[in-house]
Amino acid sequence: MSAMRTEDAADGKSTANGGGVVCQEGGTKEVHEKAENTEFVKDFLRGRIRKELFKLGHVALYFTYSAMEEEIERNKEHPHFAPLYFPHELHRRDALARDLQYFYGEDWQNQISVSPATQRYVERIHQVGQDEPALLVAHAYTRYMGDLSGGQVLRKVAQRAMKLPPTGEGLNFYEFDNVHSAKAFKQLYRSRMNELELDTHIKQKVVEEAVLAFQFNMEIFGELGEVGKTLEDDMAKTMLRNPSGQVILAAWIAALAGLAAWYLM
Repeated sequence: MSAMRTEDAADGKSTANGGGVVCQEGGTKEVHEKAENTEFVKDFLRGRIRKELFKLGHVALYFTYSAMEEEIERNKEHPHFAPLYFPHELHRRDALARDLQYFYGEDWQNQISVSPATQRYVERIHQVGQDEPALLVAHAYTRYMGDLSGGQVLRKVAQRAMKLPPTGEGLNFYEFDNVHSAKAFKQLYRSRMNELELDTHIKQKVVEEAVLAFQFNMEIFGELGEVGKTLEDDMAKTMLRNPSGQVILAAWIAALAGLAAWYLM
């Protein structure tokens, strides 16, 4: 996959996939290469997506954000996380619930279940939230900043590709109504991270946890790819004209680069 420059949370700079400090300090080169080889991501890169997989991806996100935001609420006054508590601006659980209701109907909660890969991710989030709240920073930063970086592009691509209503049904996840400037908010978030009183050892553990979060996301991608192989051939593949898989990966790489730069400060 070619390098793609995206706005980085670190000092407003851009970063290229597969290079720079994040690979040297954060150790993400291996997981990045693994990401590119998952069938789900490769389908995105080829410009193909099944609506059923898009829905299942939203289900995985719903369980992930439910766990993360439960632990954020638990630790909202913890000194290692409190400065990063932005529920009105960032929380995604309710937006995902609205999307799932659109896709599955009123009884959507009875139609979804947590997958094995998502369950492992959820269990890790609960573990760090309860035992080592400082590491929750890695999960929140990686997910929220990645979503802010790539969300608007992905929203437009998904809306056009799957012919979703222009009023936004099914795409609430990508809408950060209380964030008026993604760039400014990411700068604010990073400045708040700098207020955290973490020693070098804990900062290093946060960076390592961000790599682990990336790996969990890749496992979910891989799982979705396997599900895709079992879908009936007559399920329509929607052709995407934009390489949205690149957007997803580049956004996460940018977020990880931001953490690595923060660690080096």
